[in-house]
Amino acid sequence: MRSLLPFVGAVAVAYGVLCAWVFFTQRGQIYFPTPASEHRSAQVLWLESEGERLKVWVVERAGSRALLYFGGNAEDVAGSIDLFAAAFPDRSLYLVNYRGYGGSSGQPSEAGLVADALAVFDHLQARYEYVAVMGRSLGSGVAVQLAAKRPVERLVLVTAFDSLVNVAREYFRWLPVGLLMRDQYESARRAPQVSAPVLVVIAGEDEIIPRARSDALAAAFLPGQVQVTVVPDVGHNTLDLSPEYLQSVRDFLSER
Repeated sequence: MRSLLPFVGAVAVAYGVLCAWVFFTQRGQIYFPTPASEHRSAQVLWLESEGERLKVWVVERAGSRALLYFGGNAEDVAGSIDLFAAAFPDRSLYLVNYRGYGGSSGQPSEAGLVADALAVFDHLQARYEYVAVMGRSLGSGVAVQLAAKRPVERLVLVTAFDSLVNVAREYFRWLPVGLLMRDQYESARRAPQVSAPVLVVIAGEDEIIPRARSDALAAAFLPGQVQVTVVPDVGHNTLDLSPEYLQSVRDFLSER
């Protein structure tokens, strides 16, 4: 029995080192900032938030309706400008480069991204009567927290999850991720605070966000509040290839 003690001790030390590595490197595994980019069809709006400068892409249209977009953890949101401009011709578009992304200053964190989302929304609320919010993947976690704190017109959640901790548990079942993760994006816990109508768009072959996590988020909202669209035969990063994706969002945003 005693001969096993050194082995058990070595395993325990190795496990502790692994947990420490995950804890101290976790934001580098969650956020993948994109470099600054250019786009000829959009303008740039610079906003201040907690001392950081945010670069927001803008396609401005006449009228009282706007769409505010938060992208995925490795997404250059400039890549969605042309798609959204064609899909939503009746809305002004605002696509946010998270702090540390796309020319915005700072380093990303959950608290920072949510603070920035509130700052951008407050700027738009002073200009538009109706502001819909759309979040994709990581951006869904930002969008839910924004909608829980502000009167958004409508909320669109694409390839979304109930909790980043629950997603991590699917991949690291042998780690205490609930204790290790600082940025947890507990969307399901905040869902009951959202009063806006909600659309959840699920990629039928999503290889990143397990279907159970999207279903759990949809179930967390109030009864009758959520529409769910499942787009078949597309993955997490190929959803844009299906016309059904943006058509479902367009139809939802057009409802009155």
